[in-house]
Amino acid sequence: MNSKQACAAPDLRYLQMLSRQYPTVQAASSEIINLQTILNLPKGTEHFISDVHGEYEAFLHILNSASGVVREKVDALFATSVSRAERDQLSTLIYYPSEKLSELCGQLEDRNEWYRITLHRLIDVCRLVTSKYTRSKVRKAMPKEYAYIIDELLNTNYEFHDKRDHYENIISTIIDIDRAEDFIVAVCNLIKRMVVDRLHMVGDMFDRGPRADIIMDALMDYHTVDIQWGNHDVLWMGAATGSRTLVATVLSNSIHYNNLEVIETGYGISLRPLALFANEIYKDCDCSCFAAKFAGDDAEQYTEKDKALAARMHKAITVILFKLEGQKILRNPGFGMEDRLLLDKIDYAHKCITIGDVKYDLADTDFPTVDREHPYELSPEEDEVIGQLTESFQRSEKLQKHVRFLYSKGGLYKVFNGNLLLHGCIPLTPDGQIMKFSVVGCKDLGGRAFLDHAEKVARQGYYAKPGSPERLAGMDFLWFLWCGRNSPLFGRDRMTTFERRLIKDESSWTEPKNAYYTYYHDPAVCDALLAEFGLAGPHCHIINGHIPVKSKKGESPFKAGGKLIVIDGGFCRAYQPTTGIAGYTLIYNSNCYRIVSHQPFSGKGKAIRENQDIASSSMIFERMESTVKISQTDIGSELQGQVDDLKALLRAYKMGEVKEDHKG
Repeated sequence: MNSKQACAAPDLRYLQMLSRQYPTVQAASSEIINLQTILNLPKGTEHFISDVHGEYEAFLHILNSASGVVREKVDALFATSVSRAERDQLSTLIYYPSEKLSELCGQLEDRNEWYRITLHRLIDVCRLVTSKYTRSKVRKAMPKEYAYIIDELLNTNYEFHDKRDHYENIISTIIDIDRAEDFIVAVCNLIKRMVVDRLHMVGDMFDRGPRADIIMDALMDYHTVDIQWGNHDVLWMGAATGSRTLVATVLSNSIHYNNLEVIETGYGISLRPLALFANEIYKDCDCSCFAAKFAGDDAEQYTEKDKALAARMHKAITVILFKLEGQKILRNPGFGMEDRLLLDKIDYAHKCITIGDVKYDLADTDFPTVDREHPYELSPEEDEVIGQLTESFQRSEKLQKHVRFLYSKGGLYKVFNGNLLLHGCIPLTPDGQIMKFSVVGCKDLGGRAFLDHAEKVARQGYYAKPGSPERLAGMDFLWFLWCGRNSPLFGRDRMTTFERRLIKDESSWTEPKNAYYTYYHDPAVCDALLAEFGLAGPHCHIINGHIPVKSKKGESPFKAGGKLIVIDGGFCRAYQPTTGIAGYTLIYNSNCYRIVSHQPFSGKGKAIRENQDIASSSMIFERMESTVKISQTDIGSELQGQVDDLKALLRAYKMGEVKEDHKG
C-alpha cells in the first residue's frame, strides 16, 4: 500500500481480512511496535551501476566490493590497529573468500591462530555492517546452517567476562572441528549481503563485453535489485521475443566486435547456419568493409581464415539486417524514419548513394542477394537462415530466463527515494520542451505518460499472444526503442550503421543527440523534468547512464549543479581510451551521496594475489543535513501505511467492529 492509499481510512471488509493475519490486539500491537522501530532506523545503502556491457569480471568485483564500501568499513574499524597490507588482505578475503583462502592456506605458519584473528575481525566487520538493521532482518539473511552461531557472536557483549569466555569458546570450537574456512566464507558472504541494501542497475548489461549472461546470473542471485532497461538490453529482449530484425542486429554487433562467446557458450546458440550461408554466397565477394574487430590478449590466436569467415558472416547478416530494418520502417510510418530507407538509394553504376542532399561514394556495392527492383525483400536462402537463427534465440532456455527476469525486475525508469533513474533520456524538442510522440497506439504523448505507454507496448512484445497484432506491434516497438529517432533509450536522431560500414567519409557517421543532452546542464530544466515524475526538493536527482563521461577531457559526471548525475564512465574496454577511466558507480547511504571512479580491471586472479581494488577515488558530493531514516524513504511510506492500517484495526477491535480470534 502506498502513502496516498494509506491516507484513506480502510473499510471494514479490509480490516476483517487484516485480522486474519493479526487476529488479536496483542498481535496487531506487536507489529505496530516492530514497524515503528524499523521506521526509526537509518536507511540502507543503495548502490547504482550502469553500462557494464558484458564486462563480467569488473562487474563482479564491483559487486563484491560494493564499490569500495567494504574496504571503507574495514578501514573504519582497523585503521589504527591493523597494517594497510593486512587490511587489504582482509578486504580481498571478504570479496573472494573461497579463492583467497585457497591462496593463503599454504602460506600460513600458524593456521589456527590466523583463523582465530581473522574470525574476530570478520565478526567485527559483520557487526558494523548489520548495525543499522533489525535482528530479524539480519537473521533472515544469514546462512541457515550457521545462523544461530553468527547471531550469538554478533550479539554477545564481549565486555562481560563470562560472555567473553562464551564468545572465545565458540571461536575455538569452530576451529577445533575444522569448520573455520566454511564459517569464514559464510560470514564474508553475509557482510557482502548486508553492506548494500538495494542494487540499481541503470541499463546496458549486454553487448561489447564477453559474457553478459554471467552478469545476468549474478543479478538473478542478488537479494534486492531493480533494473532500468538500456537500449542494448531491449535489443536482446526483442531478439528473445522472436524479432528477426533484432536477432540480426545482435549477431551483426557481436560478430563486428568478435563477441561470440556470449552467443555460443553463454546461450548455446549455434551460428553454423550463418557460417555455411556466408561461405557459400559471399566466398568470392569483397568483405573488407565488414572486417571484425579482433582485440585483446587473444587477438593473435585467430588465423586469416578465421578473420575471412568472420567478415563474410558479418556482411551476410548485416545485409539481412538492412533489409529487415527497411521492412520495419515501411510497416511503421508512425516511426517517421523513411529517410533511413537506404538500400533503394544506391547508385550501383557509379558506386555512390545520396543521403539527404549529399552524395557519398560507397566502398562496397557487391551485394549478391539484393534485388535492385525489390531491395528490401529477403532471398529464400536469407529467409531460411534468419528463421533458423531466430528459432535458436527463442529456444535458448537461459536467454529466455534472463529476459523474463529483465521484464519482471525492470522498466524504462524508476522513481525511488527521491531519485529518477533512467538509462537514456526524456526526449526534448530543440527549444527544450518535452517531445511528443504519436506511435503504436498513442497520440501526442510525452514525458512520463509516453514512457509509461512505451513500457506497456514493450511488454506486450514479449507477453502478448504469438502472432497477434499486439505482439507484432510490440516487437516492432522494441526495435524503435533500440534505435528509433529520439527513442528515450537511444536518444539520437539516427543510428548510422549503414554509413559506418559502407561510407569512408566520416562526416556521414554523425548521430546527432537529442536536445536533452544539451538541456540537462540547466538546473531549471532538470527541476521541471523531476517535477514531471512527482519529485521536488534539494536531494532529488536524475541518475543517468548511456552516454559515457569523458573524464579524460575534463567532463564531469555532475550536470546542472548536481541535479543530474551520469554514472556511465566506461566499463566497456572499448570506451576506456576515450573516457580515461573504467566506470563510475554511485553510493547513497543514510548520510551522503558519493560517486566512485574505477580503474581498468586487470583480472580476478591478479586482484586476489595482489589484494588490488579498482575503486581509485571516491568523492562525497552531497551530504545530508541529518541521518536519513527509513521513515523518510519510499519503503518507509509503505510501512507507515501498514502502521496506519494496524492502528485502524486496533480501533475496530476496541469498538467491537471486528472480533478477536485468540485461536487464530
